[in-house]
Amino acid sequence: MAPADDLARIAQAAQAHGTLAGVLPVELVDGTRVYLCAYASGDWLALGDDERPVTSRRAVHDAASLSALCEVAEELAGVETSAPRVATTEHLDRVGAAVAAGIEQALPSVRALADRVVARHLTPLA
Repeated sequence: MAPADDLARIAQAAQAHGTLAGVLPVELVDGTRVYLCAYASGDWLALGDDERPVTSRRAVHDAASLSALCEVAEELAGVETSAPRVATTEHLDRVGAAVAAGIEQALPSVRALADRVVARHLTPLA
């Protein structure tokens, strides 16, 4: 399924939990797909490709961290993305190689975001 189709499907499932502000697709190192759903309330919900809430605190934290690092790398590199993209370690490696120093400076903010996503997650995490 194309990323845009996946995003639409996940967005529809996520709307059952509140007013959706956005969906950030992430592929973890092990190939697991996680969709970070941000809500207008400031809450977050990580959904798996099966549209069910992710229950692993580690997976949610890793997904939030990877997504944030990819965003920072793209901003620092001046990358413009018009099509949906999935945050992956490979994408981060490609974009981030030229901007490693800037990413290093952003790590405290990345950690803070990941902690906030975990803390404000709408379902229990193990």
